[in-house]
Amino acid sequence: MPSVQFDGNGFYAALDAVREERKLTWRKVAEQSGVSASSLTRISQGKRPDVDSLASLCSWAKLSADDFMRAHDSSQNGEPSSLTKALMLFRADPNLGKEQADALERIIQSAYEGLRTH
Repeated sequence: MPSVQFDGNGFYAALDAVREERKLTWRKVAEQSGVSASSLTRISQGKRPDVDSLASLCSWAKLSADDFMRAHDSSQNGEPSSLTKALMLFRADPNLGKEQADALERIIQSAYEGLRTH
């Protein structure tokens, strides 16, 4: 059975992206989600959220906790790669035409190849 770990940094980055998209302060996030400001600060410092905070924040941000579970041997689990998943999302974005999606795909693939660690 593969070892699985929660990607707290990725979760925080996703929360921050939702917060910025909604033009909210972290204080407003705390109010709207029901998660204390101190819990949000701990998450920003790399601490894992407790299960109730995780559930509340996922519900508030419309995120799935499953998206932040990282299997250490993910190359063999039959799942599409992170790159493939990202590209699929851009292809499905109604705000992008085919040419824009193609251009974005080339940029992301190039950046990914240049930055990946293995």
